[in-house]
Amino acid sequence: MHTDPIVPPPAKRRTRRGPRELLADALLALADGKGRIASHSEKSWASITFAGARHRVEMVFEGEAAVQAGEDLIAVLPEHEFTIRGQLVADATIVEASSTARPPRLAVTCEILLLEEG
Repeated sequence: MHTDPIVPPPAKRRTRRGPRELLADALLALADGKGRIASHSEKSWASITFAGARHRVEMVFEGEAAVQAGEDLIAVLPEHEFTIRGQLVADATIVEASSTARPPRLAVTCEILLLEEG
């Protein structure tokens, strides 16, 4: 009698989350999970002594509680101490913010310069 060998399913590969994903997670946490990222772009950046990327992130907050969380983000972002593995945050600024009262909505665009550690 012939039986086929049992072949286990392939192991799931864990994808390594890079600076882009870690920054997105940190921004969403800073916004208390009440905003969403509408767009996120990055552009490589380097000088003689440093290398990294400038990130431009647009976040949208909809509803009164979310708008309050967005306003809090605006207030704390420039001085926030990020912890992103392998990266230093050299600069974090709000470059644009626009809101509507009815319905309550706030759109915030920030730029964050990440530098590679080491």
